Amino acid sequence: MHRLLAALALTLVAASQAATTPGTHTFRGYAYDLDSGKFLYTEVHRQVIDGDRWVGGTIDYYAADGSRIGHKVLDFSSDPYVPVYRLELAPGGGYVEGITGLTADRIEMEKKGYGASEMRTAAVKRKGAMAADSGFHSFLRDHFADLLAGKTVDFTFVVAGNLDSYKFRARRIEDRTFEGAPAVQLKVEPSTWLRLLADPLFILYEPQQRRMLEYRGISNLHDPRTHKAYTVRIVYPSSPPPDAPALPEGA
Repeated sequence: MHRLLAALALTLVAASQAATTPGTHTFRGYAYDLDSGKFLYTEVHRQVIDGDRWVGGTIDYYAADGSRIGHKVLDFSSDPYVPVYRLELAPGGGYVEGITGLTADRIEMEKKGYGASEMRTAAVKRKGAMAADSGFHSFLRDHFADLLAGKTVDFTFVVAGNLDSYKFRARRIEDRTFEGAPAVQLKVEPSTWLRLLADPLFILYEPQQRRMLEYRGISNLHDPRTHKAYTVRIVYPSSPPPDAPALPEGA
């Protein structure tokens, strides 16, 4: 269950600042341990926008010492909510997952866990409202009016990390503030009994431009000693936090 929510976490933070003007847009997110407040890693996002559509890009993850610990490539040319993508954590010998192909009725996936020698593959049927990985953010943005109105938004989330798909729901709960300004808070969780097995995810959005401001919950990145997912607070502030470490030149 934690792996499932970590995959959804990846979806959310990967798409947090999706822009709407053409060109390549770069921004960063800063992850902290939710309980201790210790700085964990930096996300560097590069999004390619064509017209008003997010068509692809990359995400790089850097540890507090500046070393790169993950890389992801995204392609939304076939579906705005279900990208073809590949994620590598601990590049060169760690974890790999992705969506490798889309057809009219299938979504094809792959995964290789830590220490595994072979890639596992699977496919799920396309049906109803579906999203996968970072396409979930675009899905939320397109349903933001319903969420603001207090409606529950249901969808099927494709999880390449589990080689499967699951029913989820998102809804607005009590609003908060971020950097002194009003922020809309969403709660995301499985819409089945699976929600009894894991804590929900909480996300803050800026209400006009629908940018993600803060994420709280399980992370898609893992403690290198245990390979267990972190539990984090990730922020997307207007300026870098004072305790954020410098990144390598060109990052």
